Amino acid sequence: MYIYLYNVLLILRVNSTLSYFYFFCPDKMPGLQPWTPGHNEAHRVTIGYGRKVILTSSVTVHSIEILNGGKLVIADSNRPIFLRAKHILIGNKGELHIGSPECPYKGNLTISLFGRSDDTEVEHSYFGRKYIGVGTGGTLEIHGEKKLSWTFLNKTLHPGQGNENSYHFERSWGNRGIIIHVINPKTGDVLHTDRFDTYRSKDESRRLAQYVDEVETGQILAMVVNDEGSNNLEDLAKKALTKLGSQHFHRLGFRCDEVVCVCVCVHPPGKPAYLHIGEEVDGVDMRAEVGLLTRNILIRGEMEPTCYGNEACKFFSFDTFGGHLKRGFRSVHVEGVEFKHMGQQSMGHYPVHFHMNGDVDKKGGYDPPTYVKDLSIHHTFSRCVTVHGTNGLLVKDVVGYDALGHCFFTEDGPEERNTFDHCLGLLVKASTLLPSDRDSKMCRDITNGAYPGYVAKPRQDCSATSTFWMANPNNNLINCAAAGSEETGFWFIFHHVPTGPSEGMYSPGKSEHTPMGLFINNRAHSNYRAGMILDHGVKTTEANAKDKRPYLSLVGARYSPHQDADPFKPRVPALVHHFVAYKNQDHGAWLRGGDVWFADNGIGLTLASGGTFPDDDGSRQEVKNTLFVGESGNRGMPDLIDQSWGPGGLDHLGRSLPRGVDFPIRGMQIYDGPINIQNCTFRKFIALDGRHTSAFGFRLNNSWQSCPNNNVTDITFDDITSRVFFGEPGPWFNKMEMDGDKTTVFHDIDGSVSEYPGAFLVKEDNWLLRHPDCIDIPDWRAAICSGHYAQIYVQTRNPANLNMKMVKDEYPDKPLELVGALGKRNHYQQFQPVVMLGKGYTMHWDQAAPAEVTIWLINFNRNDWINIGICYPKGTEFTIISDIHNRLTKETRKTGVFMRTTQREKMGHSHQTRGYYYWEEDTGLLFLKIKAHNEKEDFAFCSVKGCERVKIKALIPPGSGPSDCMAEAYPRYTEMPVIDVPMPKKLPRSKLVSRHF
Repeated sequence: MYIYLYNVLLILRVNSTLSYFYFFCPDKMPGLQPWTPGHNEAHRVTIGYGRKVILTSSVTVHSIEILNGGKLVIADSNRPIFLRAKHILIGNKGELHIGSPECPYKGNLTISLFGRSDDTEVEHSYFGRKYIGVGTGGTLEIHGEKKLSWTFLNKTLHPGQGNENSYHFERSWGNRGIIIHVINPKTGDVLHTDRFDTYRSKDESRRLAQYVDEVETGQILAMVVNDEGSNNLEDLAKKALTKLGSQHFHRLGFRCDEVVCVCVCVHPPGKPAYLHIGEEVDGVDMRAEVGLLTRNILIRGEMEPTCYGNEACKFFSFDTFGGHLKRGFRSVHVEGVEFKHMGQQSMGHYPVHFHMNGDVDKKGGYDPPTYVKDLSIHHTFSRCVTVHGTNGLLVKDVVGYDALGHCFFTEDGPEERNTFDHCLGLLVKASTLLPSDRDSKMCRDITNGAYPGYVAKPRQDCSATSTFWMANPNNNLINCAAAGSEETGFWFIFHHVPTGPSEGMYSPGKSEHTPMGLFINNRAHSNYRAGMILDHGVKTTEANAKDKRPYLSLVGARYSPHQDADPFKPRVPALVHHFVAYKNQDHGAWLRGGDVWFADNGIGLTLASGGTFPDDDGSRQEVKNTLFVGESGNRGMPDLIDQSWGPGGLDHLGRSLPRGVDFPIRGMQIYDGPINIQNCTFRKFIALDGRHTSAFGFRLNNSWQSCPNNNVTDITFDDITSRVFFGEPGPWFNKMEMDGDKTTVFHDIDGSVSEYPGAFLVKEDNWLLRHPDCIDIPDWRAAICSGHYAQIYVQTRNPANLNMKMVKDEYPDKPLELVGALGKRNHYQQFQPVVMLGKGYTMHWDQAAPAEVTIWLINFNRNDWINIGICYPKGTEFTIISDIHNRLTKETRKTGVFMRTTQREKMGHSHQTRGYYYWEEDTGLLFLKIKAHNEKEDFAFCSVKGCERVKIKALIPPGSGPSDCMAEAYPRYTEMPVIDVPMPKKLPRSKLVSRHF
């Protein structure tokens, strides 16, 4: 991502005349005493006891402390002011003022913080070194000039392209004075130019006023001053310029960073080295962001030429001990400021840091509410804006560029109601501070806080560097952009309990149930891992022998938002509205958790997944009104370092590729679910020889379940070769031997995918779900079927490392072999097959049958049933009960017992409190009828009363061999295939949905 620095002042002609307002300017306050301390790095300055001073010239001091009614005001001068200090501390009842909201600072001010991390002086116990600190009761007001913080290119720039058909001032501006170009706002053409030497002649000033008045309404005036132009600039010309909105006529010296109103695309001198898109491509807004870095107020850290004397030098060759600004205040408002070389590779020292401030809006008594706006934060050594234990903060129009560690960062988990509005983050890199900040090398090398014997797994424990890091979902992100992160653009992470100094601020689990704030009109591109992630948590306990990972390492978490963050109250959907994601190497968005609705999106390789069971009772995730584009017209550029370049697209020409030339590109990647995909368009998914590409696909190498309630409807396709691909053995897919690879399924509600309304698409070789009329689609490795489907979760203990073979009685020669969703070292195993209801099945094991089997009924409606025969060794004795497990209270209630019967048909006479099992010892099969007795809500896994289960405890004879009863069971129990739900009729072409986008 490239930052364009503008070098012209643009003024838009308007019809109305601006009234003159006179606002309060802090440097005009009566009673201010001039302060000129000179230059002495040993001079420690204290401004207190009601003393009010104004700084009018450059100064170097050791430090400045303002307290007890003291006030320091920086004069708004036409001469640059350079203030150097090791630190500035604003204590109780101390005030520092630079401009005001009504009277922005117009001069050039630099505050330069100097010092080294190895200084021998004792550092401040709270603020440390090299800081601007606002203590309790302190006031900091900094208000620089208002400028457009960032915008978009309005024209694509190709490598080596000159500035044809664009507008910029040349360096050789000619003679002294004010140079004006009149510009066509639509084309950027220069219609007329003139120069006015208002330094030499008042006549030139009058001619300038007349010239401005005669310019046609709607044209753009671009004005640059060469050398000096204010000496003889009269009031008549000043008023003419003021009518146009200019605030700079009183300071017409050479300036190189002004942007007042950007109405055409302005290029810097020189030619671009890379492709910069400035247009919509295939329906997706891919315009490059253009951020402003320079401002008239600069706060910076003075740096050493190389890294020195600390652990960070293992990873960085440059000095990382920058300045920082930290607040614990009475009043803070900062806007129009540039921060450069700020932040330190140590905890708590960031460019802009709100630390444990509580509510800083009207709820906390702040009027006006606290804000930071119009900031340019770049080349930072630790984050951009940190919000820690602070609520209700407004962060608006902030550009963060080239930062180490999470850029816009919420820290401990209780931070809520903060708003990030129109913020831009670019080029965010790994940092040493937290496990989530670290890259793979840092994760392995930094083991502080880990338990002895810890072996890092970087992609699991660390590697989460993000542009926006949200530790609580109740924050607002509006009109923000994240590009070029080493990992992720937007990451919503969960703290099961608040961490650090925020410990105890909310009850365990609250953040996972907290409704999401506004997430509207955001965009993420060119990130490595994903554009957006809503998943995972951080480890909130210290390392120990059981879990050796360091504190705050990444761990699993599940999001299930409810009203008032109370899981006993109604669910609340999390809305991701109008999100644009493109050119992210792995995922456009990965969303895990309950009731996440993904609506009105631009593009994304989107993976939506549901919760985990049984802690999540089922959820609804929706993807609506979304455009998915596989390979757009934005081809990118070849990179000699990254080998992901190869043929693609409709024309098979060279282009940048996400992860390699054979990586299977998928638009909507279905994981577990349930999800609902509605009113979406898939465009330009083109398969090539050696590369599978499809609109719909499934998670690669998936061990987890697939829900038959994954629903799709109102789908359209534009320029694609494959609507669906279920996978086959080969590169990326591997052997397709994991359970989730074999059980994939989704429901085509209206036939817009398969052209068979109401049909289910299943993997072609999963005969648990097939019947004779299913239609094979070889190119998809799929079959189109009909039926009533649900799931069972089969949990086994003693042993837990066995494999299961499940057979449908109608197709005994087509068993489904499952290895389990959990690792073989786990204390129990879980198999998660999808089943066709109203059918008979048998289960077999590659070892002696488990001593304990629990069968959970998943997605069973009331009275749904299947018959199960489970293989056991001869001589086994059984205890079988039914119960209901409540996921919220963690309570389990026994509901019935199963009695042995010698008549197999009696199993059908079971009811909730008493059931029957049939033990056929000569075949080794234990037969049960598994039936749901309670109603279920639409998207829940289990019934309204809890999860219905059948629990089998078996006393197995010692030394028993593998429990595989296939030879005894079949053909004895083979059944003729029966089609319970007839196949739907194929849609005529006239009924297919028209294009959405």
